[in-house]
Amino acid sequence: MSKKFWNSLIFAGLEQAFSLTLYCSLVGILFWKGSEIFGKSPNYFGPVAFLLLFSLSALICGLIVFYEPYKLFFANRKKEAIDLVVYTSGWLFAFFLLFLFLAVFIGKA
Repeated sequence: MSKKFWNSLIFAGLEQAFSLTLYCSLVGILFWKGSEIFGKSPNYFGPVAFLLLFSLSALICGLIVFYEPYKLFFANRKKEAIDLVVYTSGWLFAFFLLFLFLAVFIGKA
């Protein structure tokens, strides 16, 4: 691929969407294997830990998706900032469809 693509907003959006997908995959592993890791003893701290993880995840996702557009916006490159959010959203939707496909068709095996 051309050097122009690797320096483009489209690629930056791909990087951000991939980073977010990787982070969500790691949290998904925690949910998937949580009872094996932490056991099944219910107590007050489990729901609190979940809510803290949920809040932290919202913060991390927001930083991954919006920090670079924030910098572009305040550097007076508003169109590029908006385009980057749109490209990131598009790539993220593509990753969502990929994982949905994997969950439906591979998950049955």
